[in-house]
Amino acid sequence: GGANSAGQAAVYFSGYARQVFLVVRAGSLHVGMSSYLVDQLGELGNVVVRTRTEVAEAVGDEHLEAVVLRSLDSGETEELGAASMFVFIGAEPHTDWLSGAVARDERGFVLTGTDAGGRVRTPAGVERDRYLLESSVPGVFAVGDVRARSVKRVASAVGEGSIAVQFIHEYLAL
Repeated sequence: GGANSAGQAAVYFSGYARQVFLVVRAGSLHVGMSSYLVDQLGELGNVVVRTRTEVAEAVGDEHLEAVVLRSLDSGETEELGAASMFVFIGAEPHTDWLSGAVARDERGFVLTGTDAGGRVRTPAGVERDRYLLESSVPGVFAVGDVRARSVKRVASAVGEGSIAVQFIHEYLAL
């Protein structure tokens, strides 16, 4: 659904942009958004809500020039000029496919570091501390929003990815 974070961002950006498109996969904003926020968005003349729609493509060479929207009902697409795009996809980790493979918390986020367990033994038999971003399976790392207790920000996820690469090099060197 639209969710409150996306709605709040649309309200904020409406104060600066000529037009804001709020693209929502759900059939209604009421699916995941507080009523007060739905009402507030409805009062803004420069916010256009597109339900049952998804972003199919971002278009541009040096910078974003347009987005292509696709109707989930008809499959029809429409290209809209755009100078920027912000993505709010929700807070569900969608890790059911990992069930039984790596340890997850009660909400499905992947446990890493000491949350994933204590010391580990490498294939070469060396015992070591679990790396900060390492899951319950030695050599399997999780970064970004899917990780339990992560900051849930793009910049943090990028940084964690960079750190994970270093841990992977260390893991492979053992």
